[in-house]
Formats: sequence, C-alpha cells, structure tokens
Amino acid sequence: MSESLQERYARESICFGCGPANPEGLRLCSFPAAEGGHDPDGSYEVIAEWTPGPNHRSFPGILNGGIIGTLLDCQCNWCAAHYFMRTRGLDHPPVTVTAEYSVRLRKPTPSDAPVQLRARIVEAGERKVVVEAELLSGGERTATCSGTFVAIGERHLAHGTR
Repeated sequence: MSESLQERYARESICFGCGPANPEGLRLCSFPAAEGGHDPDGSYEVIAEWTPGPNHRSFPGILNGGIIGTLLDCQCNWCAAHYFMRTRGLDHPPVTVTAEYSVRLRKPTPSDAPVQLRARIVEAGERKVVVEAELLSGGERTATCSGTFVAIGERHLAHGTR
C-alpha cells in the first residue's frame, strides 16, 4: 500500500493528529505492518514514522507530551479501524472513536529526529478493541499507550467527520 490509511480512506479528515485535510495538523500517516495488517505470528499491527517540527517542542530538544499523546491516540485508532475493516471484510474502515486511553511517558523524546509508532490489537470484541502502542526514538521506546477503541454507528456525533 503506497498511500497511508489516512490518505486512502479519510482524505477529507480534519483530525488534528492524522487528518490529511488539516493544514495545521500533525498529518500522521499510518500503514499496516504486513500485507493485510497481520504479521506472520498472527498479531495485527499498524506502523508509522513522523518527523517533529520546531513548534512541537515542550523544551529545547524535547517533544511535547501532548503531541506524543495525540500521535499515539491516532495511531491506535487507525489500528482499530483497519482491524475492523479487515476482519469484517469491508472495503472501507468503520469510523472508530477513543473510549479511553492512557499514555506513559517513559523518558524524554528528542524532537530533532523522526519517531516511529507501532500499534497492535491485544484484545478484540464485536464493537471494541484494546490496542497497545509504543513510540520509539532512535530505536528506544520513549512512550507507551493502551486504550479502548470503539466502532460507531451512523447516529454517533463523530460519524461523518472522518
């Protein structure tokens, strides 16, 4: 897949973290880790690389924690959406929303180099999944995230915003 999940399925999204149509946003681009998203061991994972700009710092040389949280939230959400799409045999991912998530900032993340994000499904139900993710800088894990993400119906307020 040469296009990111966001570019392929949500070109008009204005999400601050991952919306291609938000010129002021972070514009995270996520990709399935393997063909169909499934790794050889059967796990399901979505990956991304993102490069901070000078306006994403909290201190000189350090990436802002809120930016880290936003990146991890969006990465997990796209992992959930793409998982539902693949497991349900859909041609487009359903809209998913964050029910809850927590971020652990393990150590300062440098803001002068790209970061890598990895999110994977750890528990799956009919409408919701639990996703765990990590943010790496220079190969070191600097932040982790765990959250619950829910596929929503057309009557939900967020539907139609992707």
